[in-house]
Amino acid sequence: MKQFFLTVLGVFTGLILFLVVVPVVLVMLAVGAASSAKPATPTNAVLELDLREGLTDQAPLNPFASFGGSGLSVMKIVDTLAQAEKDSSVKVLLLRLPETGLTPAAADEIRQAVIRFKNADKTVIAHSQGFMPIGTVISSYMVGASASELWMQNTASFQATGFSADDVFLGRAFEKYGVKAEFEQRYEYKNAVNQYTQSDFTAPHREAMTAWMTSIYDSAIANAAADRKTTAEALKTVIQAGPYSAPQALSAKLIDKIGQVEEAENAALQRAGKGAKIVEFDDYASAQGERTGSGKDAIAIVGGEGAITTGTGQGGGFGGGSSIKSDDTAEAIYDAIKDKDVKAIVFRVSSPGGSPEASEQILAAVRAARAAGKPVVVSMGAYAASGGYWISSEADWIVAQPSTLTGSIGVFGGKFVLADALGRFGVDMRELTIGGDYASAFSPSQSFTPAQRAAFSASMDRTYDDFITRVSTGRRLPADRVREIARGRVWTGIQGKELGLVDQLGGVTEAVTKARELAKIPTDRSVRFKRYPKPESPWEALSSAFGVSSEAARALIAIGGVMSDPRAQALTGAVEADRMRGQGAVVLADRPLP
Repeated sequence: MKQFFLTVLGVFTGLILFLVVVPVVLVMLAVGAASSAKPATPTNAVLELDLREGLTDQAPLNPFASFGGSGLSVMKIVDTLAQAEKDSSVKVLLLRLPETGLTPAAADEIRQAVIRFKNADKTVIAHSQGFMPIGTVISSYMVGASASELWMQNTASFQATGFSADDVFLGRAFEKYGVKAEFEQRYEYKNAVNQYTQSDFTAPHREAMTAWMTSIYDSAIANAAADRKTTAEALKTVIQAGPYSAPQALSAKLIDKIGQVEEAENAALQRAGKGAKIVEFDDYASAQGERTGSGKDAIAIVGGEGAITTGTGQGGGFGGGSSIKSDDTAEAIYDAIKDKDVKAIVFRVSSPGGSPEASEQILAAVRAARAAGKPVVVSMGAYAASGGYWISSEADWIVAQPSTLTGSIGVFGGKFVLADALGRFGVDMRELTIGGDYASAFSPSQSFTPAQRAAFSASMDRTYDDFITRVSTGRRLPADRVREIARGRVWTGIQGKELGLVDQLGGVTEAVTKARELAKIPTDRSVRFKRYPKPESPWEALSSAFGVSSEAARALIAIGGVMSDPRAQALTGAVEADRMRGQGAVVLADRPLP
């Protein structure tokens, strides 16, 4: 029996080595080799940016998170294009547009970066294989319209005729199958619970959603019209009369040329000059590295993307999504406060919300930064709503994209009572409680008692009042006025600016400019960028994934005999460095859119 268990353990260890550890080592070796031999950019280069594989707002902190997607982020695009516009070797940008929608605020930020590149006396050619009537496809067209030339494949269709969104309501299904959704919401515009309790849009839900959809649509049309040298009214009339074939779209002046992507590439190469070559965006970005700036003064860029939760851990896993962990994000802000070179903080927020307690922890760090004399400028990404607005509310300045979804100043909570539903399948739930009556408040086996419901409702009121207070304080608005524009309602960046929830429209570039101004850094003085939180190394991520220390990760490799390779021996130095970093060593060199 002992031998059997030893054999099983050996097989299990071998599988881990073969399927996880060895591939990780090989990836790290490949990355190291690539970084040590960065190719030079051709004298005449065409930079090709493919937007068809999906985007995050920020680069994931976990090095393995990109295994589940393209690894391309809005911040990476902005950073890289900022470097490319100053690079005399890069003559042309070639955009590959998605057939479906881009997240509207991401499209806003990419468009702004493309225009800055174009204004540096460079050419931008965009190519589309069609615009399908799915999601915010009008935002994809808006990005294409910002190019010097917009091409479309001959067989493609132009079907970007508007903006449609669907919601699923489970109210009747829950009623039919005995599921009770018992929720509190503050207030009628806090629509997240409606999908569980309703069978159709409520009047406030329809009102708010129609308003922000219209705002996004009108903003995209206005931007595209400006870039296409026409009026918003004229462009809207033409677009809404579609769909169109490629020749019809050309005749309607919605596009500039018809052709295959290879033809667009050849046109780009000709524009770039003799001997021009196409350079993939990721390759160029890797060769350039992150934009770090120069000078003694620094601006900290603190990132946060995803749902806001308490705790620590950079998440992402092997292809998982990002989240904002309150311990990590607060610590990042405190680290920036302690850094004497950091004169201001740009806090990039892209979050639909989350835990009030986690949000308050992060907001406390924002307050501490301001108290320490370091201005905080929030740059809002796709979302900065509910908890995302909570953590932003007391910043010195708030910058949002026209299509950012923000506000949602409200709270909801509750539970599902499943006893009846499960009982229909012969599954019985029974509950035992020791202590006070509220101990069983969130039991799925029974409804709230009147006393429990009253206590829970009171807690919702307190959270809502706390939220109102923070917005009133941070935005210097009367509490009664905040209550008028709160009630859980989502606003776009444009609407938020009109209401006083946002100070300025723009992206991270505008946020950095404002941070310099607030920190009184002269415009002729260079600044450095310091980014927080620090990304995990592959060793740290591997350790987190398996709940072991970096030394354990090293042991797994040793078991497999990898340690005989000098390159692997060098990599164990990285493991030891991670261990020392964790002990404070100083010898180291260093979502609802449709």
